[in-house]
Amino acid sequence: MSFRTIEWRDNKVIMIDQTRLPAEEVYNEYTDFQGVAQAIRGMVVRGAPAIGIAAAMGVALGAREIIADSFDTFYRQLENVCDVIGRTRPTAVNLFWGLERMKRVALQHKELDLNSIRELLKAEAISIEAEDLAICKEIGRHGAALVKEGASILTHCNAGGLATAGYGTALGVIRGAHEAGKGIRVFADETRPWLQGARLTAWELMKDSIPVTLISDNMAGWLMRTGQIDFCVVGADRIAANGDTANKIGTYSVAVLAKENRIPFYVAAPISTLDLKLANGDLIPIEERASEEVTKIKGIQIAPEGVKVRNPAFDVTPARYITGIITEKGVVRGDYERELKALVGL
Repeated sequence: MSFRTIEWRDNKVIMIDQTRLPAEEVYNEYTDFQGVAQAIRGMVVRGAPAIGIAAAMGVALGAREIIADSFDTFYRQLENVCDVIGRTRPTAVNLFWGLERMKRVALQHKELDLNSIRELLKAEAISIEAEDLAICKEIGRHGAALVKEGASILTHCNAGGLATAGYGTALGVIRGAHEAGKGIRVFADETRPWLQGARLTAWELMKDSIPVTLISDNMAGWLMRTGQIDFCVVGADRIAANGDTANKIGTYSVAVLAKENRIPFYVAAPISTLDLKLANGDLIPIEERASEEVTKIKGIQIAPEGVKVRNPAFDVTPARYITGIITEKGVVRGDYERELKALVGL
């Protein structure tokens, strides 16, 4: 990859500041967990897998700050660190997956001295980043097999290297097809209100010389209707047991349009994005963000002062609109409740 989304270096967490793309490629350094939490909340880092990595690295930083003389005291403070980070973004299940994994490491080694536990937590966070990169490449390999030669692919938001440790989930499928020489081209929805498609997806695909055309969100249906889209692939922030999928707001609309126009619509996500404790998508918490994200662009007012605003950051696509879910272990179709459980060995 020609950029790094997030990494641990010299006991600091380094993140590319996604709020400043595409105009500036700036990397921020974080030395405490509060800074990492603010970076997650402020969308310096975003995308479910990347948020999970950031959460784990934030815990590793927080563990270094804890002053304690026993494991019980240390662990209580570690739970406080996890609680602060856990309140940043409620929809992305990878956030909580990362936090739970870090707490589990601490509990499994409570007989060790506290400095050793701190080092193990750092090593775990670093390994989560490395694992994610390998997982995304497997998702890309499985997904690329579904893409036909010369396909025009529509994607929504940014589920690329910027949303992961690198390579991406939905964009991992696109990268895999491109690397296989399939001669694809990509249509990227701009994705209001944060414009992740315009600012991020277009930026990283252009950096990797993958043909991309930017469209506004309300153009997708017409391009489908006129035969200009062959395949849709998006990422996910949480997938319920029945296959219902939460992703960036606007994904549901794309899925409905794809079904109406008989275009395959795939979700690409790691198994860590599954939340099999939730029976269906109605139980997924949906984050509501500040009204200024809708009424302003880069600080410029584009709507009347005082207008009422709704700004849900995510929507839920019912499983019946999803052709298949692409994971690192393969592609699941049809009976999602049974197949997803089988995928994780339940």
